[in-house]
Amino acid sequence: MLAFSCFASCVWLMYDKCQNNCKLFAGFTIFLFFFSIIFMAYNQFRAMMAITRGSLRAILRSPSAIVFSFIFPFLFILVFGFIGNSSMQSYRIVLAPGSDTANALFSELKNSDAIKLVNYATERELNEAIIKGRIAGTISIKKSGNAMAPFSVTLNSSTSSNDKWPQLKNFIASSINHISNSMYQNRPAYATFDFDYKRDIKEIRQYKTIDFILPGQLGFSLLTAGVFGLAFVFFNLRNTLVLKRFFATPISRTYIVLGEALSRVVFQMATAVIIILAGYYLFGFTLVNGVQTFFEMLLLSFLGLLVFMGFGFIISGVAKSDSSIAPFANLITMPQFLLGGTFFSIDVFPKWLQPIAKIMPLTHLNTAMRSVAFEGQSLWGVRSEIGILLIWGLAVYFIAIKVFRWE
Repeated sequence: MLAFSCFASCVWLMYDKCQNNCKLFAGFTIFLFFFSIIFMAYNQFRAMMAITRGSLRAILRSPSAIVFSFIFPFLFILVFGFIGNSSMQSYRIVLAPGSDTANALFSELKNSDAIKLVNYATERELNEAIIKGRIAGTISIKKSGNAMAPFSVTLNSSTSSNDKWPQLKNFIASSINHISNSMYQNRPAYATFDFDYKRDIKEIRQYKTIDFILPGQLGFSLLTAGVFGLAFVFFNLRNTLVLKRFFATPISRTYIVLGEALSRVVFQMATAVIIILAGYYLFGFTLVNGVQTFFEMLLLSFLGLLVFMGFGFIISGVAKSDSSIAPFANLITMPQFLLGGTFFSIDVFPKWLQPIAKIMPLTHLNTAMRSVAFEGQSLWGVRSEIGILLIWGLAVYFIAIKVFRWE
């Protein structure tokens, strides 16, 4: 276009011999010059936009870009947003025999989302629940005979519920203050809350943060190793034709798979041993029955790893390229990482989200390991969690057999 403007200027000079038209000629030349620049800039802009559209389409076609840039941040926001908006944890409590239930405090506790009243058939079952930290405590509400504070409230718990009873104590005191301020303004207090740590808290085994965190971290380690490890290993073996070369040897396909899987099992079980022993010796992780609990945790770890490896087989079969493995694997691992009770109890989730969390296999593995380690449950005592893991295993390997490819 710049050459065209110069050519047009020359033609105009030859055509117009009159010097009076020189000003008009100069103006026309300047117009063509700037028009050519604008037109060229417009072409550059269109080219830039074409490149932008092409790159954007490539990004939208990339599963990893969508997963890592949108889905995961969105899931984190949802989960931690719900936890942050959850005003309180849910506490399982037992109402002591002889308690008065015809009062405003009992009604407020009963109708609160933070309180779940439970009952036990025998005193032995109740004591077992207190010792194992299954409940936050027992609450007694009785008439005091004092007109100024007509009710007396006591809370009994144990050191096994150190993660629950302090918050429950504050919640009860807050409920009493709320009733006193809103309904009985002319009285000093609606009820007296009599609490003494040495008297009301049984010194049993102390529940520590590591007792919750270690099983969750171990479970997540097994999950990531089973899913990512198997998916990448078998995809690369197939992609590099190693699996195909095995066909020239006498070994059967079954033993090829078992050999690769066994190496992963041996390595990850060794990792589980190190994690449990490090938690026990360095941070005081609770193994109630000692060596028996240690081996029970290893058996649960082995079962969980087998289930998670099935997911890895599925991904290695459906993945079309090396770059698509990570998005598929993260779609399986991250929801369980966030909702499986790894860092916090699923009780802090909204009620509609808790059933979703309870479907996931990592949730049941974490629950089983915590019950075995701290509560002293046997494997038979966590048979429901083991049963759900076995169902997951059957379903996952059924799909894996269908989608797994050798070539």
